[in-house]
Amino acid sequence: MKTAIQPKYNMTVVTCACGNQFESGSVKQELRVEICSACHPFFTGKQKFMDAGGRVDRFKKKYGI
Repeated sequence: MKTAIQPKYNMTVVTCACGNQFESGSVKQELRVEICSACHPFFTGKQKFMDAGGRVDRFKKKYGI
């Protein structure tokens, strides 16, 4: 591996739109993300499962389930 052409790997502060900050490794000095594990519905347990327009019912009726 050629060391002269490799980017420098830094400890980076990642900032979420919700205000949460954490450290990670990256070649960039600073990262800004829209969603993180502190505000994502899957990780917070606030995820909603919705039947959009009866799709599940139509599938069950179509295949006789």
